[in-house]
Amino acid sequence: MRIRWGILSTAHIAVNRVIAAMQKSQYGEVVAIASRDQHRAERAAKRLAIAKAYGSYEELLQDPQIDAVYNPLPNHLHLPWTLAAMEHGKHVLIEKPMTCTAAEALQLVQACERRPNLKVMEAFMYRFHPQWEQVRTLISQGAIGALRSVHVWFSYFNSNPDDYRHHPQMGGGGLLDVGCYCVSVARLLFKKEPVRLSAMMELDPRSQVDRHVSALLEFPNGMGSFTCATHMAFGQQVLIHGERAAILVEAPFIPPADRPARIILKREKTGEEILVPQADHYTLQADAFSRAVMKNAPLPWTVTDAWNNLRVLDAIKQSGETKAWVAL
Repeated sequence: MRIRWGILSTAHIAVNRVIAAMQKSQYGEVVAIASRDQHRAERAAKRLAIAKAYGSYEELLQDPQIDAVYNPLPNHLHLPWTLAAMEHGKHVLIEKPMTCTAAEALQLVQACERRPNLKVMEAFMYRFHPQWEQVRTLISQGAIGALRSVHVWFSYFNSNPDDYRHHPQMGGGGLLDVGCYCVSVARLLFKKEPVRLSAMMELDPRSQVDRHVSALLEFPNGMGSFTCATHMAFGQQVLIHGERAAILVEAPFIPPADRPARIILKREKTGEEILVPQADHYTLQADAFSRAVMKNAPLPWTVTDAWNNLRVLDAIKQSGETKAWVAL
């Protein structure tokens, strides 16, 4: 048995990255794609060797031959089309962020409680790359001593005014686009939720979406900090400090496709290079989701985790707007 996937939209990330990775999955196959334009759907289907092309999302959801849906629509459409897919009995993998706000995410938590037979997960693909298993193992085995600090950087330059990320009503802004990774990885490593935070936020003067955010997060067992930006040179890095050593993850979210990922374990006087073999985290994510559906097993990450991530993102936005500490 293989899970039959339908793709909601011809979004750039889907047609240029995720679909090809899903087609390498051991446990799934992409059988249909939908667009609001039939010709666009047909072009994408031909290019990607997908059997069915639909001229509306609703048509795809009505197809009884589809088991699961990947939703890479603009952020403001994640909630309505995920709820619609669930109404049609489909499992859903939702591109990050799961929704635009924690209040919206709570609606999905409640929808999943009403339909426990359906699997719904936020697509934070980075968590499936083996380099993060390596990092978490190093920390759990005491390689750096007690974890005390996680600092994250994720930035790129986006000057396209037509991109939905430049439209507030579509869930635009750098905080939801790349800041969500920064918060997610800090929560992943500390294994707890932050108790309070403070943030600074710079808005784009034309679009009024956030384009540069820096934040300090207080966890019960340490401190997290990050900078994310959408009008800055590309960069990504996670620096993890313990009481005795530190870990540098050079490419935490978009690891190289043509060579091993590199982790540096830094001690006071020495450094150790750890190379993690190449892996496609999008394929691994699709496999993990498909296995959970096939076996009716728990997903590796729940919608409640996504809701908690969005609670932090909401608080960061509030702090950036009020210029005050926010308790969670």
